[in-house]
Amino acid sequence: MCINFKANFLFYLVRSRSLMVVYADLHQQIVLFLCDRVTVLFCPAVNQGPIVQFKLSDIGEGIMEVTVKEWYVKEGDKVSQFDSICEVQSDKASVTITSRYDGVIKKLYYDADATAFVGKPLVDIETESGSEVIQEEDVVETPAMAREEHTHQEIKGHKTQATPAVRRLAMENNIKLSEVVGTGRDGRILKEDILNFLAKQTGAILPPTPFQEIQTPPPAPAAAPAAAKPVSTKVAVKPPPATPKPVFTGKDVTEPLKGFQKAMVKTMTVALKIPHFGYCDEVDLSRLVALRSELKPLTESRGVRLSYMPFFIKAASLSLHHFPILNASVDEGCQNITYKASHNIGLAMDTSQGLLVPNVKNVQLLSVFEIALELNRLQVLGASGQLGTADLMGGTFTLSNIGSIGGTYAKPVILPPEVAIGALGKIQVLPRFDAAGQVVRAHIMKVSWSADHRIIDGATMCRFSNLWREYLENPASMVLDLK
Repeated sequence: MCINFKANFLFYLVRSRSLMVVYADLHQQIVLFLCDRVTVLFCPAVNQGPIVQFKLSDIGEGIMEVTVKEWYVKEGDKVSQFDSICEVQSDKASVTITSRYDGVIKKLYYDADATAFVGKPLVDIETESGSEVIQEEDVVETPAMAREEHTHQEIKGHKTQATPAVRRLAMENNIKLSEVVGTGRDGRILKEDILNFLAKQTGAILPPTPFQEIQTPPPAPAAAPAAAKPVSTKVAVKPPPATPKPVFTGKDVTEPLKGFQKAMVKTMTVALKIPHFGYCDEVDLSRLVALRSELKPLTESRGVRLSYMPFFIKAASLSLHHFPILNASVDEGCQNITYKASHNIGLAMDTSQGLLVPNVKNVQLLSVFEIALELNRLQVLGASGQLGTADLMGGTFTLSNIGSIGGTYAKPVILPPEVAIGALGKIQVLPRFDAAGQVVRAHIMKVSWSADHRIIDGATMCRFSNLWREYLENPASMVLDLK
């Protein structure tokens, strides 16, 4: 006896001690044979959705190709919205690509270290049934979908503003999507946009990065106050990946320039067309060393490591107020000069990916503590290779702390379209004469400046350096000019 069912179930037949499974045929019909002493058990079938070609979206700055540095998923892995899929690197920044869908990875289009192109498929994702598919993606129709009797209603004439997860997040926090400015492609609202909007409404400060973890040791017992020590915190930094040791093969190896190496070729080729003016000086940091030692326990109690760089950066910003031409840019033909309103001061970093120059935005509005907090964030991201385009773009003035590696003097190269850069040497304890003519121990740092000599003359560079040095040699004087 044979019975046909139009159903969306899988039937399990149990007869005697054997287990038999009867599957649906290609026409979604269930063929069921009835026999003596048969027990019929059934369970819902997995309702698979469409396969979506997840394309590499435009990541801005005119970037058309990237290098796939690392895959976080493999074929067959289940992913949810906002799960990391891979990390790609352009000639300007590293970007983590996240999933827009809940589903299963069906295909990876590139191997690690391969070149991927904007607008081309990156992965295929088999989405879960009932999940919304973003309009701009191409859906790969499967035979099972073509034979399915019911059809899915398509949304026409309306461009999706956000994924279902983003809408759900907005709804849970009573946020109207119409009030949120989307930063995604074509104005799409991202999860980060919702979180930033929520932070502005509540006054909360979002954590800068998941890698930055504040660890506070328990306080000392009350019975032993004399042995109590100041509470300190540590910032757990994800260490950079180990650099593989070169293998000697006895053969020449040729490989293409990629990522940041390729960007450096372009930048330095343009930079060396600029006539550089160099100026060097030394700064006595003895008072600053004492001030930092006094403030360091306080900042550590707030979870921030205080180095000398926040003072160097703040002093540079205060000096730029008096010499705005050093915080400017010129057009390609050097016919017009633009004075920048913001002091976005960059810090050259030596990372596993090469030389990167993220910048602290709007230094003129920040305190020394706030600068230190932002530097900690950038250093954590730099160490883990997670610096984004926003962190690397928009700089107006740069400092290079070459002294953290070694050396005293340098000849820094200007980063176009900026017009000035400073290189800071290591701090040395050297003998110097005080005002009474006595030999004293002094903490001395050498500084080397480079300026675009087309618009900046030597006298301007010298006066700027003198003011910057005055702020650092007498750090209390910075208080008078803080706003």
